[in-house]
Formats: sequence, C-alpha cells, structure tokens
Amino acid sequence: MKVTVVGAGNVGATCANVLAHNEIANEIVLLDIKDGFAEGKALDIWETSPINLYDSRITGSTNDYSKTADSEVVVITSGLPRKPGMTRDDLIATNAGIVKSVTEQVIKYSPDAKIIIVSNPLDVMTYAAYLTAKIDSKRVFGMAGVLDTARYRSFLAMELNVSPKDIQAVLMGGHGDTMVPLPRYTTVSGIPVTELIEEDKLNAIIERTKKGGGEIVNLLGTSAWYAPGAAAAQMVEAVVRDQKRIFPVCALLNGEYGLNNIYLGVPAKLGKDGLEEIIELKLNDEEKELLYTSANAVKEVMEVLDNMGVMTA
Repeated sequence: MKVTVVGAGNVGATCANVLAHNEIANEIVLLDIKDGFAEGKALDIWETSPINLYDSRITGSTNDYSKTADSEVVVITSGLPRKPGMTRDDLIATNAGIVKSVTEQVIKYSPDAKIIIVSNPLDVMTYAAYLTAKIDSKRVFGMAGVLDTARYRSFLAMELNVSPKDIQAVLMGGHGDTMVPLPRYTTVSGIPVTELIEEDKLNAIIERTKKGGGEIVNLLGTSAWYAPGAAAAQMVEAVVRDQKRIFPVCALLNGEYGLNNIYLGVPAKLGKDGLEEIIELKLNDEEKELLYTSANAVKEVMEVLDNMGVMTA
C-alpha cells in the first residue's frame, strides 16, 4: 500500500509525518520540485522511526513521479501562497497551472488513485484537478471541512472547558469567510451545543472559525500547517482503511442540495472507493440561504478559472 504526498512544504511534510507515525501505509512518498527538499524531509521523518516505533517507509523524490507509481491515494498540497501585490486572479492562474501539471503526472503513474486536494484556493483547485484528471469525481475531492470543523470544535472545547474528543460538528460551504458552521448539528456527547453555551458566545466562535486561517497567518506570518496536515492525513486514513467515516468534504455536487457542477463542502462518507456517498441534511431556510450564498461565492471563483483558459492550455 503506497500513499504519495506532493509538496514537501510545511503542510505536506506534516501530512507525511502523521501518515508515517500512524502507519497508514507501508510506503509513503514525499515529492517536491525543489532539489533535495523532499529527500531531506523524508529522511528526517524516517530517522524518528526508532524513537516513535513505526515502520512505514518514507522516501523523498525531486520531481520524479515514477517513484509515486501505483499509489492508492495522492495528496496534493502544491501551490504558492498569495504574495503582496498578487491579485486573487493571479493566485488562481498560478496555482491552477501547478495543480494541473501535478495532476497530469499523478494520473499518468497512478491512474486508479484517489486524489485529495489541499492547495488553495481549495474549492477551485479541487475543480481544476477534476477537470485535469478526467476521472470519476468520487476520486477527486478536497480537504477543507475537516480542518475548519477541527478549528470550530477546538474553540468550543476551550470555551466550554471540555474534551474536544466529545464534540461533534458539521460544517458546510466554501473554504473561507462564507463557510457555514451548523450549530443545530453540533453536539457535546450528544447534548446540543445550544444548551451549553450562550448564543452570542457561539456566534463569536463561528466567526472566529471562519477567520481561523487568517488568525494563524497574523500570528505566524505564514499559513498554518499542523492542523491542515493532520486533517489531510485523517482523510487518507479513512480511504486506505475503508473506515466509512463521515467528514465535511469538498465534493462535486450534481443535484445535491439543489446545486450542480460545483465543488463545495458537504458531509460525505469516505472509504476505499473514495467519496462513497454525499449526505443531504435537512437544512432550514436560514441554513439554506447561508449555503447558497457560499455556493455563489465559490461559483464566481470557478467561473474566473473557466474564463482564463488555463485548463485548456
């Protein structure tokens, strides 16, 4: 069983590290375009194996996709962060080109792989990978909701002074300010969270969740990596071990929730075949309005990509 992580930056290396430590696959390949970078990260991780007592083999590769051949799952974290003076459209064009190139190589060497996208802007990059891969959309999906929900749950755990293990939550929509946390589907050991916290405090936590990535950037001067890397690894585990776990997943919708041809965060079941089922919740009118607002924002960005011609170049 082989899993590949493309991009050996902070997020990719953290994902590979978690996969190795948890022995999710026999072989883990970490690949990067920068000479020696993935090899160095992989060697450093492997040298923890006698300390942390695992035997998943992790190897690095500089842009040699032949070493990724026959991967069961491929996680793509490649892409550039938004730099000063760079417009949203610039970022989309640059990262879509990167994701397109990576996906072509992934499919060439692992035609049966499930592909998990972590690159930003997440929703549209998942769409870009799907257009490139030309495979069933159930094998191309994105990681955002697992991370966003983890932030939401961790903030609730701090406010309520309870274990995060006991908090379950659902979050939908795009990855960003229009995401839709659902308090009605948030519980602490089965107790509705609305019975445990005042409405104003809950709303404040929801707003903090929406801006969770920005909060980390403001503190560190760069994007988060521990939580995103761990979140991607959790999705890999669900697929590799056929766990049938239900997570918020960036998935292609074709009629679900009344939406078509859009990649958006929804609750879904992950197993050996990838995204095995999209779960349609019974949303109330307010929740539907928030979801459709988020969908419209994502659709606008997808249309920007469509109009660029990057994917047909």
